[in-house]
Amino acid sequence: MSRTFEELVAEAETVPVDGWDFSWLDGRATEQRPSWGYQRTMGEHLARASAALDIQTGGGEVLAGVPKLPALMVATESWPPNVAKATQLLHPLGAVVVADVDEPPLPFADAAFDLVTSRHPATVWWTEIARVLRPGGTYLAQHVGPASVFELVEYFLGPQPEEIRRKRHPDDERQAAETAGLGILDLRFESLRTEFFDIGAVIYFLRKVIWMVPGFTVDRYRDRLRELDEKIRAEGPFVAHSTRFLIEARKPV
Repeated sequence: MSRTFEELVAEAETVPVDGWDFSWLDGRATEQRPSWGYQRTMGEHLARASAALDIQTGGGEVLAGVPKLPALMVATESWPPNVAKATQLLHPLGAVVVADVDEPPLPFADAAFDLVTSRHPATVWWTEIARVLRPGGTYLAQHVGPASVFELVEYFLGPQPEEIRRKRHPDDERQAAETAGLGILDLRFESLRTEFFDIGAVIYFLRKVIWMVPGFTVDRYRDRLRELDEKIRAEGPFVAHSTRFLIEARKPV
């Protein structure tokens, strides 16, 4: 690694982090992908739908990559830079982007959609999802699981209590979905190897995925970042494990 710590920091601290495109990390970090292929699975469901909603669409990149959208396609997003990016990307494809604060209620009528999707939602309002689904409608999503990339989180924050490590557990999500009146059709969990090859990749990731280390800034964690930079240079990539689960639920007819 020929670039200095300061050079890597300066680059990663200023690169834009809007949208949900992680291509800046190509060659600098890797993440094993879930075996089920969420975008492909999502595309198969969308091809059969007549009216669909994609919640927390980010910059619209995942939705824009499916082969065929239904006649009525709506996406929600809360962060203004992502709303603008998703609008630019999805409007030419015939999808409507709605700015929404990601709090109940969803700005749609009861039984408005036969399919609701989401990839890595920060919050999941199961009662609202059930409300906007038509009878027989489906929720299909890939959720971030418990203690995801916690090797990195705990490097900066220290050991986390069990109640924090358990958040977003698939068993809890199953129960919440069933309490909202949805029946679980599929639930699959995987732990996936993630590697960071330089400190710039770590900084970019923590700037983009802001809930990992709340309040993260380079200035606040400079000493720990420098130590991690030295560790990566001496020992090789920093290894963590992301957790993901696929969940498919149906509203009774």
